[in-house]
Amino acid sequence: MASIFNALHIGYSALNAAQVAIDTTGHNIANAETEGYSRQRVVTAAATPISIDPGQRGNGVQITEITRIFDKFVSDRYMSASQNKEYSDTLKKNLEELSTYFPEIDNVGIKKDMQNYFDMWQSLANNPNNSALKVALAQQTQTLTQHINETRFQITKLQGSLNDQLEVNINEVNSIGKQIAELNKSINEAEAGGINNANDLRDQRNKLEMTLSKLIGSKVLVGGVGSRNDIDRNIAIEEGSYTIQAGGFNLVDGISFHPIGVDNLSNKNGYNDLYYERQDGVRIPFASNITGGKVGAILELRGSIIGENGEFEDGFLQETVNNLDTFARGMIESTNNLYAQSATSQMRSNPMSFSANQPLMNTDENFNTGTFDVVVYDIDGQEISRRSITIDDMTVISGASGGVVEQFAASKDDNSDNNALNDIDDILNASFVSNVFQIDLKPGFESQGYTFAIEDQGTNFAGVTGVNRFLDGYDAKDIALNSDFKNDPTQIRGYKSPEDGDNQAALDMVELQFSSLVFKNGTNLSSDTLYGYFDRLVTNVGTQTNSAIQRNESITAQYNAIKQEYDSVSKVSMDEELANLIRYQTSYGAAAKIITTIDEMMTTLLGIKA
Repeated sequence: MASIFNALHIGYSALNAAQVAIDTTGHNIANAETEGYSRQRVVTAAATPISIDPGQRGNGVQITEITRIFDKFVSDRYMSASQNKEYSDTLKKNLEELSTYFPEIDNVGIKKDMQNYFDMWQSLANNPNNSALKVALAQQTQTLTQHINETRFQITKLQGSLNDQLEVNINEVNSIGKQIAELNKSINEAEAGGINNANDLRDQRNKLEMTLSKLIGSKVLVGGVGSRNDIDRNIAIEEGSYTIQAGGFNLVDGISFHPIGVDNLSNKNGYNDLYYERQDGVRIPFASNITGGKVGAILELRGSIIGENGEFEDGFLQETVNNLDTFARGMIESTNNLYAQSATSQMRSNPMSFSANQPLMNTDENFNTGTFDVVVYDIDGQEISRRSITIDDMTVISGASGGVVEQFAASKDDNSDNNALNDIDDILNASFVSNVFQIDLKPGFESQGYTFAIEDQGTNFAGVTGVNRFLDGYDAKDIALNSDFKNDPTQIRGYKSPEDGDNQAALDMVELQFSSLVFKNGTNLSSDTLYGYFDRLVTNVGTQTNSAIQRNESITAQYNAIKQEYDSVSKVSMDEELANLIRYQTSYGAAAKIITTIDEMMTTLLGIKA
């Protein structure tokens, strides 16, 4: 038969179960605000009974496990929503900052400066010899060009900030990946006997998984998921093998960790590039594989593919920089192409990036086939001579028959007057030295007051080469007023020929703002006005920003709903825990009463006299 001591054991088991339940409830209450903590529950079962006739006699209660209330499926949805929100938040924040660089909606910014710039050309056209107006034009030109410079600088600065953030975030990814691998080892050791659940360690790992997902859009792959409907219908816990993937590569394999590499030495601009190193040492480019989380948003904005020139081949910020460069280049070339019509005594091009014998149409520059005229004027502004220079698919700048320099030097009777002293080849000398194309008056003609100009018929030769330029620079980074005019604005010419009262160059500049131009962005060509192309650039930024804001509102609403679902499963409910605490306190008192009763029974038994 069962002894009285068995009854004492039953009381003790009840007391112990109540004590552990109170401890677990206290643990839940203490961690109610701990991020990533999942509420825990004590699971009990009747102890193995004692077989005594008649029937089995109860043997108290036993604690089978302490488990956490965690649903892997809900957690995965929450992790995915968190990843999307982090991606969306990062895009929204940076696009909103980008939008502040283009305050055109407030009637300020580059477009307003450009309107003021053309207004100053109109003022000069009205009074082409007024030195004060030339000074004002020079100042307005510098205001416009410096605003373009500053806007580009701000965009590239934002791009550089994202580049720095990329390295910081990848370092954090690697740190988290290493911690998860170490936690996996600790979890395996804690659960090795198949009895204990490493609840707190698993919570720590889930918290790190969530952070990793927000950072890089990683996914957790497990061997299987086990449910415990007998305990709680909300329990679905990962089981078996464990892998974390990002961009198709394994970052964590069980207790092994594979870091993401960061390299900023393989490109001339020092941008951070990402790679995944295989076991054989081969580095696999990794950046374009990341499309989620904060890092995915950074790469979408900054760019993920670095070209041979050290610049990004993708990325919205790079696209905006390219568009701004294209706008500035179109303005530089069209302005200089027109300003070349203003007669001068010498012309010097910018240093050219191509060789003398390379066909102009095979370069990356915005040359077109066609002709341009070289015109010579005397001291009174009367046209003395004119010659058409042809550019076709095979034309080079110098060193071959039909080259630009050779066409200048060709002996021709430009005026059809059989006079060997008044033709272009008699008056001008063209050359290409140290990659600079230059045109000079031959000795004696400058002292006679001769000048010359280039009138383009669609080749864009003067615009690309900048032989007689109003604007220096190549793109938005270095567009500037010609340094000669910056030093002495009175040298600015509003005339086409040096004839008193001529204002044709200034009038043509005013008309430029309404002219359709060809903009070359890489291999893409588009036609638009200066205002039209800039409006497209600004609209693209505004549209992307508004779209990001709207998507963020939708994603945030979805995130809040899924977070609420996740919290309803795993988060500690203070009301529930306080109710449990009262219940377990009552159980503890009842168990203590059992022990007290058994103690009184034993006292009675021991007090019986023989």
